[in-house]
Formats: sequence, C-alpha cells, structure tokens
Amino acid sequence: MRRTRIAGAVLLAGTVTGLAAGPAQGQEYRYWSFWDSKGGSWTYATQGPATLRPADGAVEGFRFTVGADSAAAGKPRTAAGFDAICRDTPAKDGRKRIGIVLDFGTAADAPGGERPPKARSECAQVSEDASAGEALAAVARPLRYDANALLCAIAGYPKAGCAEAVNGSKGAGASAAPSAGAAGDRDGANGGGDGSGDGGPSAGLLGGVAAVVLLGAAAVWQARRRRG
Repeated sequence: MRRTRIAGAVLLAGTVTGLAAGPAQGQEYRYWSFWDSKGGSWTYATQGPATLRPADGAVEGFRFTVGADSAAAGKPRTAAGFDAICRDTPAKDGRKRIGIVLDFGTAADAPGGERPPKARSECAQVSEDASAGEALAAVARPLRYDANALLCAIAGYPKAGCAEAVNGSKGAGASAAPSAGAAGDRDGANGGGDGSGDGGPSAGLLGGVAAVVLLGAAAVWQARRRRG
C-alpha cells in the first residue's frame, strides 16, 4: 500500500510536468520577440529589456513574429549595425546611445485586417543606467500592455490582441503565451521570464506543482519509514 501511494504521487508529478511541456509543442503564438546583437548578428534574448542594461553602442531588436518557441521565432530582418543607426546622433556626456531595430513582421504574421508597417531603426539616447525597455519607450511610442504587463504593441502595432494563439496550429486554443524571449514587463519586453497569457497556467507554475507533489511523496515515505 505504501509503495502504491508513493508511486501514484510520482506518476501524478509526471503528468503535471507533461502538461507543462505539452501545450508548447506545436502551438504557435503571434507576439513581439526580443533580440540582442552579438557580433553584428541576432541572438534570441536571454533576459528581458526591463532588466537588460546595454552599454553605449549596443543594438537591440524587436520582431513581431509567429512561432512556438525561440527556434521558430523570426529574427529581425534588418542588419544590426550601430554605426548606421546612430551616425546622426552625436555622443553626449552622461548619456548612452542604443540602436533599436523594429521589424513589424510579414503580412502572413499580421492579425486579420492589419498591415505591418515598414521596418525601421532608431537611435535612442538615454541615461547611462537606462534599460533596453526604456530605450524602446524613448523611440517607439505608443506602447501597449495587457493587465499582466505583457508588451502587446510597439508604435501602435498591432492595434488589438496580445500574444494570442494562432488558429490552425497544433494545439490551438491553449492560452499560455510563449515565455522565453516573448515581449513583456513594463519597461519593454521579457526575454526569459514567465510570459504566460491570461487564463493559462505557465510552465513554471506547473513545474512547481510537480515539485511539490514529489516532495510530498518523499515526506510520506520518510514518515512511514520512521513508523516501521
């Protein structure tokens, strides 16, 4: 009986973990992704613009894309060249210059009834301790957020919606938005936090539940061992 209960708890933990991983596979979302410039090429961000504080001369990219994860996300199609972006913005003491590349995606990625604006690059001149999100806000207003501070629109695009699931992709109808690299946080975007949308449990939350179940199973085993 003791072994049966412990095994049942472990199986439940495995089921919860499976739920955390399952919906992300094949389900695509329409969202703003965030990219760092590394050696002139784009790398999917590992932290969000709200926490990333780039040095003078950095270039940060935002791409409106459709994808299930970082491997499927479209990169900005504009070159990450700081000199070309900020050549007309002279340096100032106590300020730094950050190149911001905005790629509004393709017509196929656009929500119904909307047409993506042309890609553009801006040079944000901000305080030395400013985050990448603050640099974005300096050059790409209006920004739009949802109730969870997820960044939904840059420069007013798109007009509606926020990291919604794309109909027709595998698992459509799930409500958890992409987490890694998805734009979020009030200062700009989230590149590594929990980017779950309204109404859907995040992978982090479900993984935490699985951990609690496993700890509970271990505690039951220890208690029964002492009694025995």
